[in-house]
Amino acid sequence: MFGTEVEVSRKIQLRREIVFVILSGIFLGTLAILNILGISRQIDLSFNIGSLRIPFVVFVGVLPYPITFLCTDFISELYGKRRANMVVWTGLGLNIWVLFILWLGGVLPPHTDLVNGLPDIYHPDRTFYQVRKWTSMATLASMIAYLTAQLVDVQVFHLLKRLTRGKALWLRNNGSTLTSQMVDSLAVILITYSFTNAISIQPGETVAHGLVILILSMSTVCVHILEDI
Repeated sequence: MFGTEVEVSRKIQLRREIVFVILSGIFLGTLAILNILGISRQIDLSFNIGSLRIPFVVFVGVLPYPITFLCTDFISELYGKRRANMVVWTGLGLNIWVLFILWLGGVLPPHTDLVNGLPDIYHPDRTFYQVRKWTSMATLASMIAYLTAQLVDVQVFHLLKRLTRGKALWLRNNGSTLTSQMVDSLAVILITYSFTNAISIQPGETVAHGLVILILSMSTVCVHILEDI
């Protein structure tokens, strides 16, 4: 009898650990994707309502980003705050690893003459250096925003859990994700623009207007994903 109960308990624990590995894998895999894609393409999804033009512009790397917050929410709910924070710090380490590989790939021979971080347009290594230029500085800028937003997500999730006494899971998930997404959008856009010159402002558009559009567009992506989920 007791042996059967122990066996069942072990199976349940194994399944819990499998779910944790899957959630962590999705979280870290998504981070790797968005770090490489990052700001490589600016997607213009602007649309018209009657005669009114509604600007909606996002970077391609933003599209999978809200999934990372949902993963940390599920990990927080199922495994607690400590494990969620551990995954967040692991993600930060992943960012550093990406930067290291990009740096290492650039310093190994053969050495290439670079102008503004890029070789001649017909050079066979042009693609690598273009990706490195897009990724390195943007990743450095986003690391601060990423860490801040993910920690805010975990803290807000557990704050709402205490306030709702463990009820209203939808409120904890949506509230913490929306808050952290806004923090991330604000931080990554301002830091990227201020320190990397990676964001181009359209001709005739003010800096403030262009940045506000990007921040609101990035946050709106998260809202629509949450509604679909």
